Order: sequence, then structure tokens, then C-alpha cells
Amino acid sequence: MMISLLPWWLVGLFGLLIGSFLNVLIHRLPRMVRGEVSGVYNPVWPRSHCPACRHVLRARDLVPVLSWLCLRGRCAFCQAGISARYPLVELLTGSCFALLAWRAGDAYWLLGGLWLTACLIALLVIDAETGLLPDSLTLPLLWAGLLFNLNGARVPLSQAVLGAVAGYLVLWLLYWCFRLLTGREGLGYGDFKLLAALGAWLGWQALPPLLLLSSLTGLVAAGILMLLRRMSRRDALPFGPFLALAGWMYWLWGAA
Repeated sequence: MMISLLPWWLVGLFGLLIGSFLNVLIHRLPRMVRGEVSGVYNPVWPRSHCPACRHVLRARDLVPVLSWLCLRGRCAFCQAGISARYPLVELLTGSCFALLAWRAGDAYWLLGGLWLTACLIALLVIDAETGLLPDSLTLPLLWAGLLFNLNGARVPLSQAVLGAVAGYLVLWLLYWCFRLLTGREGLGYGDFKLLAALGAWLGWQALPPLLLLSSLTGLVAAGILMLLRRMSRRDALPFGPFLALAGWMYWLWGAA
């Protein structure tokens, strides 16, 4: 039975703040992975600034969603455009957090779900924009899933361990089969690690529906993009966003 732990709207507002931090992570982490920056550069330093003019942003420029709307999507100092991705990530995170709070049956499930959701949103957007699934997100997510299930919170620990191992191996095998048959890479190693992390959180029984749902949504998305002439049959479509989406849906509505 679902119980009310915290008002869903309060958790949703907290999600807006987390979404604001995820935007920083999404912007900076790929640059750190690719070595495009020097000096002290991480998700918390330097302070938030405009990528165009480098001006440090004021507190009123950092209010989730509202600042972007008030500034009409432009920097307050140089008038450079600010991507709509920023308010969209904040709204997505807030909405997902609110839904988790409404669905939550206990505090531990809610806390685990919030952590999983934040990581999956960051991975989804980073992979969609850059084709990267950074180890600094996928590997902590994997270990967190095993720790979450240490006492069988979602699935028994044995099923979580098997889920992590099987999740990695199944995509690793698909990768090498496809490469041997075609000479091309159809997946990335980050996809293996992401499915392993989802297996750690959800157990090995979740892997077949996760793969089915992510493959179907990926095919539908590819078909729509080709109809809109936004991609061709030779273009690669990142698989990570569809794995992340399937994993979150299974966490919320799949068998516990």
C-alpha cells in the first residue's frame, strides 16, 4: 500500500533544484572526460557562469525554470541564447521526483528511487548529446544498486549480483557478435555498464523486459527521426537514453 511520506509537491520542488545541478553535471562532465578543460574544473568549481561570456551568474539567474523564463532564454549579460535543455531537465527531474513521492511505499524506496532517477536523467541527456556514458556515473550507480539491495530492499542480493553480471555480459556478447558479422560497432562499453547497473538495482529478471522496451522505443524513435529526415539509416542512435528510460519505468511500475 502506498503511504504519504512527504508532500509530492515538496519533493517535486526539491527535484527542480536537483535538476539545476544535473544541468551543470551534463555540461561539464563530458568536457572533463574528453580532457577539454584544464586547471580546477569539476561539477562544483568554478562557479556557474555563462558559457559564452564567462560572466559569473547571480543567484537570481539560477532559479530553476523561472530564471530562464524571465530572461527569455538569454544570458543577462551578453544576450547569448540559453538552451531550452536547462528548464526541460529541471522540469523533468521535478516531475519524476514528484511522481516517485506519490508512488513511494517507504522512505528507503523513495531515497533509492531519487538517486536512481537523478543518475538516469544525467546519463540520458549526456548520451543523447555527446554519445558518452561516463564511468564516473555508471560505475557508482552499479555499486549503489548492490548496496541498496544488500538486505533485499528491491530484490535479493544474489539476484542483484546476477543482474549486474548478466546485464554486462548480454550486451558485451551482442556487441562482439555484431562486430564480427558486420565489422562495425553497434554498441558502446558504456551501454554494457549501464545495463549492469540497472541489473544491480532491479535484478536479473528485469533484464528481458528492459531490453525489449528499450529496443522497441529505440526503433520507434529511429523511425520517427528518419521520417522527419533528422537521421539516415547509416547514422548511429545512442542506446543509453532508451535503456535509462526503460530502467526508470521498470523501477516505478515493474515487479518489485
